[in-house]
Amino acid sequence: MSPSVSRRSFLARTGLIGCSLAASPLLTPVSFAAAPWDTRLVVIILRGGMDGLDVVRPYGDPAFRALRGDMSPGPEGGALDLDGRFALHPGLASLMPMWNAGQLGFVHAVSTPYRDKRSHFDGQDLLEAGTTSLNGARDGWLNRVLQVMPGVTSQTAYALGRSDMRLVQGSAEIANWSPNADLGISPQAVRLLEVVTERDPALHAALSEAQILSQVDDGDAEKLKGEHLEIASFAAARLSEDARIAAFSLNGWDTHAGQDRDIERALTRLADTLVMLRGKMRGDTWGKTAVIAMTEFGRTARPNGTRGTDHGTGGLMILAGGAIKGGRVYGQWPGLGDGDLYQERDLMPTGDVRAHAAWVMRGLTGLDRAALEGAVFPGLDMGYDPGLLL
Repeated sequence: MSPSVSRRSFLARTGLIGCSLAASPLLTPVSFAAAPWDTRLVVIILRGGMDGLDVVRPYGDPAFRALRGDMSPGPEGGALDLDGRFALHPGLASLMPMWNAGQLGFVHAVSTPYRDKRSHFDGQDLLEAGTTSLNGARDGWLNRVLQVMPGVTSQTAYALGRSDMRLVQGSAEIANWSPNADLGISPQAVRLLEVVTERDPALHAALSEAQILSQVDDGDAEKLKGEHLEIASFAAARLSEDARIAAFSLNGWDTHAGQDRDIERALTRLADTLVMLRGKMRGDTWGKTAVIAMTEFGRTARPNGTRGTDHGTGGLMILAGGAIKGGRVYGQWPGLGDGDLYQERDLMPTGDVRAHAAWVMRGLTGLDRAALEGAVFPGLDMGYDPGLLL
């Protein structure tokens, strides 16, 4: 893209302003499963590679300020202190009551086994497949949970959304639902655009901006405003009845430029989604719910020249719900000093995001460790129980 062509001009020429991209919850499924167990699980895929270092800021690490400068300040710059070491991005301020109630937590420095190439498509495929390599199983780990649970019938699984989501693909039946929106572009066309532009940083950034502008621009984008809340409300209603599992995705996390602006928008949507889920659940449903928000990889420890960050490795997992043991930041912190970064650029991963998901599944459903390490997450060593649930 020529420097004289603005990203907005590119978006207008391609017709992408006003339509949501493949990472939108409207273009990925929301899935539900009724099951014999009585707890609830919500899995949210944060597409685009969320910058965990900005969301939960390790201001207590003396190397953090040197890496980020004024881009991700601690409590002195408006972040919300969590425990004297980490501070929460202001975009999640509405979730502080959950933190104070022990219903919000985080796992830092986690990743899938994916390394080095930093492709959204491969990273998301591996995250949703739950395997150790891209040559692993072709179905999704959440579908495999349904496959190994006793008592599951043709009425157990319900899928909601406009297109396929690998996380829930597999032999267990999933029915479909999505909000009523005519986006005027197919998921296949969007996928092709993403593949074509991923190796061109300027076009890639433009497509990322389209994901964000689709939520805030006038015209057709008006149809999409609030869709994340409609999904959350529908999920809460179903989970308050017979459903046991819900899965959907939220976009806007590929923050190559202007991260301070764009990540706040994405975080606000995530916070509003979680608040809606909690608020709309009836009776004691929220108290039996665990929410896992996962992303395909983290982002670089140092910002780039456009006050953004590029594709990285170690990232952040977000936990919410009345069933989790919140009010704390989990994980083994690797540090950010000289020699601590992965390839001298990324947060070093010290934990496998699949292991934490597996321990949540074990606590909620009673699945034994052998099934989780074999059938659900092939090749996984869950390690020790981090105690994520009450």
